[in-house]
Amino acid sequence: MVVRNKARLGFCQKEGIDYEETFAPVARLEAIRILLAFAASKGFKLQQTDVKSAFLNGFIKEEVYVRQPPGFESARFPDRVYKLRKALYGLKQAPRA
Repeated sequence: MVVRNKARLGFCQKEGIDYEETFAPVARLEAIRILLAFAASKGFKLQQTDVKSAFLNGFIKEEVYVRQPPGFESARFPDRVYKLRKALYGLKQAPRA
């Protein structure tokens, strides 16, 4: 039984041509430890959350063009490619957007 399917675009990007860096900015471990120590000393409660669509909300700096996925082609423009304005899952630039 299939519960969920996922598809990713951007699988054919080439390093140095389509993108330069592949890192996601994260907080340094020292900063997290300081935050936890401060919150514990003051009796603060901390919460965390995960924004599942965060990668889809960021604008990208590079020009990225995509073909229409099979089954989703426009009837009027079947051979058209599209310039992305925002990141997609699987896009190398998505974590930094």
